[in-house]
Amino acid sequence: MIPEPRPNRSGAGARPGFPAVHVPRPAFRTPERGFTLVELVVVIFVIGLFSALVVPTLTGFGQDDLKLTARRLAGMTKYLYNEAALSGRPYRLVFDLDADIVGGRRLAENGELVAVDGTGADHQFPDDVHFRDVVVSGRGQTSQGKTWADILPVGWVDETVIHLAGSGDRALTLRLLPLTGTTEIYEGYREFQNLAEQGQALGR
Repeated sequence: MIPEPRPNRSGAGARPGFPAVHVPRPAFRTPERGFTLVELVVVIFVIGLFSALVVPTLTGFGQDDLKLTARRLAGMTKYLYNEAALSGRPYRLVFDLDADIVGGRRLAENGELVAVDGTGADHQFPDDVHFRDVVVSGRGQTSQGKTWADILPVGWVDETVIHLAGSGDRALTLRLLPLTGTTEIYEGYREFQNLAEQGQALGR
């Protein structure tokens, strides 16, 4: 005689003769609440307002007009150096010591010097920054009027030393390196023997 299967007491729906298996249901996490569009707009506005108030102060921290002018002049020199190599045209870095202006010029095919736009455009120094003198290889030292450094497409810049004066008797020396178009910046007034000897030979 075949025994009858025992009734399932573990729960309804189980097959007769088999124990019920409890399968745990996965726990559903409540989705996290995100930012609304209004909240994002408010955050962006606050960040923008904070930047407008704080960034000018941070920009001037440790970066006075004298240093900023030196770095801009260095960037302009490198820009003109690259433009000369790319275009195959000679350029000039022109120094107006009386007006405290520096700017780039491109030698056009007709021989005319054309003012450069963008990074190479004429830059007026801040009121508290002035040229003290400029020494260009082959031209000697100039403390007034205009002088320039030639920048050739073959990858050459006239070796040039620029002395800048700032407020409080501060000074910086910039040296343009011929083969790379890069600029070395030194604190104080520094002379370089080879250019000083050239200046003496030219009677400057």
